[in-house]
Amino acid sequence: MTISKQIRRVAVIGAGPSGLSAVKYLLAEKYFTKIDVFEKRSSAGGVWNYTPPALKQSTSTLVPQLDPNEPGDEPIWHHTGGTEGPLEPAFISPIYSTLDTNIPKELMAYGDKPFPPDVQVLPKYSTVKKYLDEYAEDVKNYIRLDTQVVSVKSSGYRANAWAVTTKNLRTGVDTTDTYDAVVVASGHYDVPYTPDIPGIKIWNEAYPGIISHSKLYDSPEPFRGKKVIVVGSSASGVDIGNQINRLSKGKVIASQRTESYLMPSNATDKDYVPEIVEFLPPTEYNRAVRFTNGRIEDDVDAIVFCTGYLYSFPFLSSLDPPVITDGRRVLNTYQHLFYIHNPTLVFPVLPQRVIPFPVSENQAAVFARVWSGRLTLPDAAEMKAWEDGTVIKRGGGTAFHLLHFPLDADYMNLLYEWAGRAEPRQGLTDNGNGKQGNHWGERERWMRQLFPEIRRTFVGKGEERYKFKSIEQLGYDFEKFRKEQAHL
Repeated sequence: MTISKQIRRVAVIGAGPSGLSAVKYLLAEKYFTKIDVFEKRSSAGGVWNYTPPALKQSTSTLVPQLDPNEPGDEPIWHHTGGTEGPLEPAFISPIYSTLDTNIPKELMAYGDKPFPPDVQVLPKYSTVKKYLDEYAEDVKNYIRLDTQVVSVKSSGYRANAWAVTTKNLRTGVDTTDTYDAVVVASGHYDVPYTPDIPGIKIWNEAYPGIISHSKLYDSPEPFRGKKVIVVGSSASGVDIGNQINRLSKGKVIASQRTESYLMPSNATDKDYVPEIVEFLPPTEYNRAVRFTNGRIEDDVDAIVFCTGYLYSFPFLSSLDPPVITDGRRVLNTYQHLFYIHNPTLVFPVLPQRVIPFPVSENQAAVFARVWSGRLTLPDAAEMKAWEDGTVIKRGGGTAFHLLHFPLDADYMNLLYEWAGRAEPRQGLTDNGNGKQGNHWGERERWMRQLFPEIRRTFVGKGEERYKFKSIEQLGYDFEKFRKEQAHL
């Protein structure tokens, strides 16, 4: 399938990691005449912009939270640099003050920008923000900060064009411009998912403030001396549980539906229990919940849901067919990227369990080449058949976008090879082939497979962990591994 119209004007929604890589690959095509990036925050970096705890404390968790179609976030205006500083719009970010990444820096980095050698193996969030600021430096003139996208609609002015309405958060003025293509790089960390467990709503009304979501977590200090349940086995659930466990009253109660891939199967550091199946009536119990194994835990002081987020694009509410229904996945997409019914709309980094920065580069290499006319797509029927087949294999819920290793590595290389089939064009780098993405060889796959273990080793070093700058210093030697494999 070749897109029938010329694409010259592109809007990019979001100046986070995937939005930044999108701009760079679009520019590298030397084809597009207008590229505008709209970022609602006051600086690039997306969710890697840290939210001060006072702002998180000014909001609350909606219990339950099941609706992905609520209106876009309103900014929280606050003074920077003290009460005399200028007012800045802020949006709640899930980044917390004690966050180290769970991905080794060598694997996490963009292909053309390694992390500095003196950065610890698993970088601090502040290091990642600085890294993204540096990465954004040469495209900053394309970014409109403090600008929130209000709506994206099929334009009546030209066939297959998009009318993008934005709001300048400082002036309150709305502006509508028309684009030939749109990159939805707004991420999927805006709408927390808090499950509707029997009794949870009445329980939350009786005990306001006890239930929270990890999006509002900043440090373990508020949980000191408290009995705490942490729900979820994802990276945030494991890390937040570990932090609270140092200060809580007794072991943190870790409620998990499935065993975490980041923890050893015989872990005893916390009190591991299955799912919560009921929040027990406040008239009969005191702050009590029941788990699937029948165990009842009462006198609970805090429950932190580390249960992820719903996919949400409120500015696309008029899109037909829709991409969002219940928020558990993004519908009508091909290869987790192209909107099947109009592939001038793309959604980078929908997949979960991937390494997002290099994946975003490979995806951008593909859609930039498609839109510049150097690469073709399958026809709509074939793209729909891919989606239907993926639903059959993985289901139509959250598992649809879940790419556990080695699926993520295979996806990386699929994108790389796909972009590599583009027609060369005179004037582009790499003998006309253009800006290249990332190919994962044996070393990258080895590191990706081991990174949960690498993370456990890193965390196990305690306060000494910050001294380790490479996986080799932690005891992971690829060349040694290769030699051992050769003798098997």
